[in-house]
Amino acid sequence: MNKSSVMAVDKADHSVSPEGDGAASDQVSATNPDVSHDDSASPTVGAEASDAAVDVDAAVDGAVAGAGEDTGKSGRSWRRWLPRPLTGILLLLVVVSVILAAVFGWKLETRNDREAAGTEALTAAQDYATALTSIDSSHIDADFATVLNGATGEFKSMYSKSADQLKPMLLQAKSVSKGHVVVASVQSASENHAVIMLFVDAEITNVTNPTPRIDRNRILMTMDRVDGRWLTSKVELP
Repeated sequence: MNKSSVMAVDKADHSVSPEGDGAASDQVSATNPDVSHDDSASPTVGAEASDAAVDVDAAVDGAVAGAGEDTGKSGRSWRRWLPRPLTGILLLLVVVSVILAAVFGWKLETRNDREAAGTEALTAAQDYATALTSIDSSHIDADFATVLNGATGEFKSMYSKSADQLKPMLLQAKSVSKGHVVVASVQSASENHAVIMLFVDAEITNVTNPTPRIDRNRILMTMDRVDGRWLTSKVELP
């Protein structure tokens, strides 16, 4: 072998191809990963980590929102069973208004009944006072009958006895009395009882006194409702 051949072989043994360098680099990287890394993989790993963090935050927010919603629903559920202050006040006002309206209506009705009864008793008393002070000997029986028809109780019994005693005297004197009510007012009244004050003038004539004289009377008359009629139960001359 000549010197030229030895030099060619020596060069051939020590030559390094590009492929050999790449393989060596790969081998080193595989043996020690910290020495070499792929920079292109870094953005992908960062994005995945960021997405994972967002997912965790969203899950936490959802859990908190769900808990808040459940709490709100529970609170509203309890509030449905408890009256609100304003609602309670309104209900109280409604109840009080209904009670006051009922009481006012009852009092108004009672007052109206008393007023109606007093008016009826007043009219009956005025008519009776006129009949009681108007006696004409020419039709004395009819006048007595009218007075007795408007009386009741003890007063009716008393007047019946008095009429029997007065009748002969009135016939003999030919007495005539014409009464009329000057003024009258209701002193008290209920549904079936009333007291009436009357001022009555009676114009009286007879055979001994042909000139009329005025007899002024103040009469306190008690009226009772009997079978729908106002009758006189008591007559006083205070």
